[in-house]
Amino acid sequence: MNYYTNELKALKKSNRYRTREIVDYSLKDFASNDYLGLSSNKELHTLTCNELASAPVHSPKASLLVNGYHQIHKDFETTLCEVNGFEDAVVLGSGFNANIALIESLVRKNDTLFMDEKFHASGVLASNLNELHVKFFKHNDADELKQLLQNSDAKRKIVAVEGIYSMDGDLMNREIFEICDKEDAILIVDEAHSSGVVGENLMGVYDLFDIDIKPNHIKMGTLGKAYGSFGAYILASAHIIEYLINRAKPVIYATSLSLYDTLLAHNSLKYILQNRESLTKEIKERQKIAKELLHVETPSLIIPIIIGDNKKVVSIKDELRKDGFIIGAIRQPTVESAILRIIARVDDDISVFEELCKKVKGLLDENI
Repeated sequence: MNYYTNELKALKKSNRYRTREIVDYSLKDFASNDYLGLSSNKELHTLTCNELASAPVHSPKASLLVNGYHQIHKDFETTLCEVNGFEDAVVLGSGFNANIALIESLVRKNDTLFMDEKFHASGVLASNLNELHVKFFKHNDADELKQLLQNSDAKRKIVAVEGIYSMDGDLMNREIFEICDKEDAILIVDEAHSSGVVGENLMGVYDLFDIDIKPNHIKMGTLGKAYGSFGAYILASAHIIEYLINRAKPVIYATSLSLYDTLLAHNSLKYILQNRESLTKEIKERQKIAKELLHVETPSLIIPIIIGDNKKVVSIKDELRKDGFIIGAIRQPTVESAILRIIARVDDDISVFEELCKKVKGLLDENI
């Protein structure tokens, strides 16, 4: 019985239909969030395998609270705290689960969640789970957020923003830190796309803006992007981490993070810190090319190009695929209007990225 035939037909008609495709390694990858190319770093993989081989077990076996919390987890959490300046940390299964954990558990009765209108879908989903009181504010609009916070009589005020927004590639407004501190609001910063990409030590926007960490600050980061692994972490005060361990369902009821992925991410973190100067140079060179050839100025490695037409954006993606390149063709409801999303990954030779930009420019000129 085909229960959803009409819904699938509607998606196809609107050019919003999605499919899975096996990765074609012959294509030059400018679509994934593997910002620093660490997913193909064989030295990190080999190092991690050798270290894990000497461990008593190679899988976590249980949740963090039921015999699944290993020294490998603890060591990574300790290093994350040291390099980011936070009191405590907890690792878990994914960035999606981390946002579910934070929002579903922190926002209680008589609290209000203030969320940037472009916050990730995981946060939006979490806000709907328990009929939370949520107010969305205009993207990066610090003045509107300030007014909302000042007019709120909520018991606790929780603000959720992203360090770098996943589709537009733009930075969060630095003023939001100051406003949340002044209004005594808990601030969740999703650093999925900023950790490993910005800041003097490539640790993200807390690093970039040289933020003095306070008890109301929370940082969430993923391991499946710049770190070339899988999973996520939450950094916060010891008090908030203690609370999450006792209330956050994705921490309590899920098997703890894979030991391989945790150890690989730890080794990747060390690699990023050891090579931050050369990696920063590579990032800036790609940003310069994007500005010169595509007229897109980005503080990140995300290059969004507005196309505005679902059919056209897929057509451009398909043309580039014929030339050996894979990029993102992002459509509604992920974005308001269809965009090409190019990731200027550090992994590929910079001349390959330059070639891609020239091809994209040519296709855009043909379609204007």
